[in-house]
This record gives sequence, C-alpha cells and structure tokens, in this order.
Amino acid sequence: MKIGVVFPQTEIGPDAGGVRAYTQAVEQMGYTHVLAYDHVIGANLANRPNWKGPYSLETAFHEPFVLFSFMAGMTETLEFATGIVILPQRQTVLVAKQAAALDVLSDGRFRMGIGIGWNEVEYESLGSEFTDRGARSEEQIALMRALWTKDSVNFEGKWHSVPDAGINPLPIQQPIPIWIGGGADVVIKRIASIGDGWMPMWQPDEAGLKELDKLYTYAKEAGRDGSDIGINGRVTADLASEDSWSEAVKSWSGIKADYIDINTMGQGLSGADAHIERLEKFKSAAGL
Repeated sequence: MKIGVVFPQTEIGPDAGGVRAYTQAVEQMGYTHVLAYDHVIGANLANRPNWKGPYSLETAFHEPFVLFSFMAGMTETLEFATGIVILPQRQTVLVAKQAAALDVLSDGRFRMGIGIGWNEVEYESLGSEFTDRGARSEEQIALMRALWTKDSVNFEGKWHSVPDAGINPLPIQQPIPIWIGGGADVVIKRIASIGDGWMPMWQPDEAGLKELDKLYTYAKEAGRDGSDIGINGRVTADLASEDSWSEAVKSWSGIKADYIDINTMGQGLSGADAHIERLEKFKSAAGL
C-alpha cells in the first residue's frame, strides 16, 4: 500500500517557495505521492446568502496540471494524482493533452482521478452543461483512453467528434490510469464498469465495507473482478485522533487498499512548515 499526502490547496498559500519546500519535504519523508483537489473558479458569496458549498471566491486553489508539472521538475520518485479533477466542466481533448504532457514530463508518475463535481456556478463559468455531466464523463473517459493509446483517432459520440486526429506525444502510460471519486449508486456502477480505481469518502468500517461489497457486486454484473479495481483511501491527521492514526493506516491495509492519502487540511494549519511538521508527526506516530 502506497502512503501519500493531500496537498493542502486551501492553506499552503500562493508562494512558490512554500510549494517547493512542501513538495521536497514530502518526498524526503518517504511519502509516495501527492493528491490535489481541483476547482477552477470560485463563487462570490456577497449575493449568495444560501450558499452551501465548502469553497468560494475566497478559497485559493492551484491548477492541478500546472501544479504537478512544477512538482515533477523538482522530484524524482514522487507520484501525482488528481483527487479529483472535475472532468465534465473541462474540454476533453485538451484534458487528454494536458494529462499526456504531465505523464511524459513526470516519467509516468501521474494517476488521473476524475469526478463530476457539485458546483453549478463553476460549470456555468466554464461554459459546460451541469445536468448531463455524469453520462458525459463516461464518453470523455472513452475518448481520452483512445487519444492516449492511438496515433490517430476517429471518434463520433453524443458530445464529441474527432475526425482522424491525435495528440503527440502520447503518454508513457497507455492509457493513463483513471480513478473515479464519488459515492452515489450511479457513480459506483460507473466505477465498476469502466474505472481503474475508486477514490471513496468512506472509512473501512462496517458501513464502508458495505459500500465496497456493493462495488464488487456491480463489478461482477459488469463482467469484471472487483478485486482488480483499486482503492484509494484517506486518513485525516487530526491531533484529536492521534492515538488512532496507526490503526487507521492498518485498517486500510487490511482491506488491501492500494493507496491512502494523509490529509492535513482543515486542522487550523497555515503555511508549508506547519503542514510539513504535521506530516512528520503522523509518520512517527503511525510507525511509517
């Protein structure tokens, strides 16, 4: 099981030096990968008193493809994963090109987590339809995999048309692994039929294991072996739960998760140094 970190998008700040220090410290500590969230634009809440989303105009986000390219240039072994990139609000061929470029420049260290998101304001701002985003993401996945594995593609779908054309260079990984985030029943069915892995929000307790069983059932119905679908879990490095950090890691290992991410966001930390210190503390307390 590979143990990585959640890049603290909303708390690390815009300073390139802080991002550099964080990235290099993570690799030196022996964490295997960095996962980053994705939001392109934030809503101004001045005239939105009923806003229920967790992020807004005030929340800072680095763009993940640019961020990971920056990180890749200063590391040798660290892997990168979007967790998740909101695929249906982005132009598919361009995403395929960006992902391929990152995979080449990182020497195959990229894993693409995708999801459909929740923010209608973001979809509107990016000129994308919100209501059909789930079904559209399935066609996007099919097109990206074709673009990543063929010199030239003829593709005619409901939302996409590529007339005998291709991207160059192709990625090192053909295709780049696509992991899917979310927990709705329709999403689990999507993962079971076309996903390389699942980025769930549950923990490996009784309720979580029921969700995992559901994935295995849907995979069997789709003619797949559910154990071939990877699992990427998450552990929050909250000081209040420090005594259980080791057990939390073991619980994910116990269900044979492929990856877990150590999350330091939302703990009142500010700046790279505070997050680095917490990750060092987690590594020691969890016996990593």
